[in-house]
Amino acid sequence: MHDDAARMGGTRLGMLTPSSNTVLEPATAWLLAGTPHTTAHFQRLRVLRIGMDPALNAQFDTAPMVAAAEFLADAQVHALCWNGTSGSWLGLDADRAFCAAATAATGLPCITATLALHDALAALGARRIALVTPYLAEIQDAIVANFAAAGIATIAERHLEDPGNFSFAGHPAAKVDALVREVAAERPDAIIIHCTNFRGTEGAAAIEAETGVPVLDSIAVSLWGALRAAGAPTAPLARHGRLFTL
Repeated sequence: MHDDAARMGGTRLGMLTPSSNTVLEPATAWLLAGTPHTTAHFQRLRVLRIGMDPALNAQFDTAPMVAAAEFLADAQVHALCWNGTSGSWLGLDADRAFCAAATAATGLPCITATLALHDALAALGARRIALVTPYLAEIQDAIVANFAAAGIATIAERHLEDPGNFSFAGHPAAKVDALVREVAAERPDAIIIHCTNFRGTEGAAAIEAETGVPVLDSIAVSLWGALRAAGAPTAPLARHGRLFTL
């Protein structure tokens, strides 16, 4: 942990959040319940719909994201996280470029939901994955192609043809859990729930225990990645799944 974090008695995590997201903040608070010395602090970035149209992808341009990161830096957070999954369809280089620019502007370590996911997959040695999202087919296809380029095969997938972003939160947790159980039947190395406005967080650990397959929910993965970036321990959250023991 950074020296100033130790002096203040805790770790502050700076989360950049899609503006129309309503699941991420309460889910992160739920994950952090019982760990009072770790807090998450949020700055919203305008994101209204998800699709492959260039105008929609412009929502994730580096400049406004870095400006949002600079506001979070005012809170003297110890690490930054883009708690959105755009890098999964735009490509990891987009996330890497944002992190490099944010670190240059703020001096803070930076991670994203998708970069943290790839770190988790590497730590698990997972090369055959199942993917559950609410996205349109064009987004899902781009994500699967990017995984393939990284040597990761998607052996099962479910998506809901929802253009989102606000509407992603309307799918009940029971529906998300059912999709996760469906793909678990294919026995992948890991199951990925990849959307930070999707209600997969609370059911993930139970399904993991039930099936024996690691379940990587993007909200939990983002928190895990942010904790690691801040130099803070993840083991206190091990009740939420194998991810936090890696």
